[in-house]
Amino acid sequence: MPITTVRWVTGKQFVGTDSRNQSVVLSAEDPARGVSPSQMLLIGLSACTAYDVLDIMSKKRQPLTMLEIVANGEQDPKPPWAYRRIHLKYRVSGNGLTPQALTQAIRLSQEKFCSVAATVRGVSEITTEFEIVPMAGETIPE
Repeated sequence: MPITTVRWVTGKQFVGTDSRNQSVVLSAEDPARGVSPSQMLLIGLSACTAYDVLDIMSKKRQPLTMLEIVANGEQDPKPPWAYRRIHLKYRVSGNGLTPQALTQAIRLSQEKFCSVAATVRGVSEITTEFEIVPMAGETIPE
């Protein structure tokens, strides 16, 4: 069972440590002093699905050479400012990638494998899109 710890540093700055002793600095007010906790949720969702998509595409023998996910979250205007909509844009490159394989990999991640997506799905609508970024000299199949 994963166990995490958050320790207060100063002001509204904290350090979160996971069960493998990896740490991240969080700040509720000052972006120069750490990641905001609500944006950490978007980062966690993006990283979770990135891991899945990378793994699934490799198993499909269409390994990725680049993967970037841009998450855009729409929060309620009043406390507790829950995310009601989260949009994930996957930007990928790789040799011979097909839109069909990528669509399936994203769907499997979102619906079956990503624990963060499964956790937030009851509160937030998660939408996705992707862009295959051609490698030098490559054309993308339709």
